[in-house]
Amino acid sequence: MATKKHKKRLLVGGNRIKEVNRLIRLARTKWNAHENAACRRERERAMALYETLEPDERQQVPQVLRVWLRYRSEKYFGEGRKGNGANS
Repeated sequence: MATKKHKKRLLVGGNRIKEVNRLIRLARTKWNAHENAACRRERERAMALYETLEPDERQQVPQVLRVWLRYRSEKYFGEGRKGNGANS
């Protein structure tokens, strides 16, 4: 069984792009199901992997997914984002 480090090394080229797409779609599914913690976790994974892509590889990620990732990242998960008040 591959470890997490080993699994990341296996993701090269098209496999990384497919994995980014999969993670963004999974985060969108969690968002639509109102599973915020799971959405945040998958979005963070997608962002981390997306940041490793070269600029030309980023263009291969569908624009709809890129826009969703950027919009959710800035609006709902940005640095200045406050909680809902429940944990205050």
